[in-house]
Amino acid sequence: MLRSAMLRFARDRKANVAIIFALMMVPTIFLLGMALDYTLALRKREQLNAAADAAAIAAVRPAMLTQSDTTVVKATAEAVFAAKANLPGLSAVPTPTVTIVDSGLARTITVSYTAQSTNNFPGVLGKQTWQVAGSATARASSAPNMNFYLLTDDSPSMGIGATAGDISNLINKTAPAYQTAAASQNCGFACHQTNIAHDGGTKDNLAIARANNITLRIDLVTNAVNQLLNTWSNCPQSGVSGGVMQCMSALNNTTYKAALYTFDLSLNELAKLTTPTLAGAQVNNISLMPVAYQNCVVPTTNCKTDNGTDIAGALKSINDIMPTPGLGTNASGDTPQEVVFLITDGVEDKISATCPNATFASNSRCQQPLDTTMCTTIKNRGIKIAVLYTEYLQLIANPLTGIQKTDGWYMSWIDKYDQPSSLTGQIAQNLQSCASPGFYKSVQNGQNISDALRDLFIKVASSTASLVQ
Repeated sequence: MLRSAMLRFARDRKANVAIIFALMMVPTIFLLGMALDYTLALRKREQLNAAADAAAIAAVRPAMLTQSDTTVVKATAEAVFAAKANLPGLSAVPTPTVTIVDSGLARTITVSYTAQSTNNFPGVLGKQTWQVAGSATARASSAPNMNFYLLTDDSPSMGIGATAGDISNLINKTAPAYQTAAASQNCGFACHQTNIAHDGGTKDNLAIARANNITLRIDLVTNAVNQLLNTWSNCPQSGVSGGVMQCMSALNNTTYKAALYTFDLSLNELAKLTTPTLAGAQVNNISLMPVAYQNCVVPTTNCKTDNGTDIAGALKSINDIMPTPGLGTNASGDTPQEVVFLITDGVEDKISATCPNATFASNSRCQQPLDTTMCTTIKNRGIKIAVLYTEYLQLIANPLTGIQKTDGWYMSWIDKYDQPSSLTGQIAQNLQSCASPGFYKSVQNGQNISDALRDLFIKVASSTASLVQ
């Protein structure tokens, strides 16, 4: 009887599902509990990583970069982390470890932490908490003290009209073919002629431009330098007088000095290295180079050329003036970084026996894009070069006849270096090669040169901060 009952029980399958379900409940509950606690721990780690990121970035802000007391920097990072790390579900608010490494102007901050995420199923996992850990690293360089040497092109070509309309008006007003022959000499470059009678003319070409309210490229450059050194109304810090340079000095807690030069045949000193304010007092002395008469730059009887732009020569002269740069820190014995700020149209017009394409073989007049050899020499000394390229526009006029005409000299000797465009031609390529990496900007006639110069200066002067891990 008993044997028969046992056999019937063994053959009966009616309760299998219940038994299997009961047996699987234990690992299922274990896996669900572990998954839930692990997911919650991962979420806590993401939040704590964000807190570490914020703490690391806070410790390399400009105000912190100027702080030499590392205990203050650590306290700042710890406070930011604590404010964001006070999360529910942690056994305690973790205390981060803040590591600070300074190297010159650069500072690297690492914020690391270890925390315990409270488990909801401690009995299942056999432990009360799940450990999570992470770190964040941020690096920044404080803005250095800098000396800026501003080199502004004042050669005749900077007398080109500021816009296409100004160019057209200028050629129309100065070309004898379009008015009385004795009025002036044809000069799309607004040559500032001081001996008009020599050519049979009666009016200085620059005077004609002024009398007709024609804005020249040198006017835009002068306005840009004025904004840099004298007047800028958009400084984000209140109470700062002066230009962009004074504003950035206050924002970055740095010391800037400026020297102001123009160049044509040679370097012309307007202000030795001094405060931006004192240098700014000389901005009004930026003026177009005078030309004795058409095809002449010196008042001699056998003058046959009106070359007037030696960019490489100006760079050599300024290189002789500039001292060896330092790191720009406030450490005892350190000196400022040195920066050349070159504002030019990039075309040299000089006497050179080695010119590959001399305009006049008889006197070796050379018109060509900037020879970058001296740029390399300057940069090899550790001096930075920032370049603002004021691009050429084709000199096209609408004469009184209504026939469109291009300036023949420009088309013969300059236009080939502007191809396929002023943005990508050989002039632009050489100037970009001359500039230190990232410190090059171009702007066409008619565009806002003041904004371009401001943006380029801020880029050179600003500090940077970034998360690297």
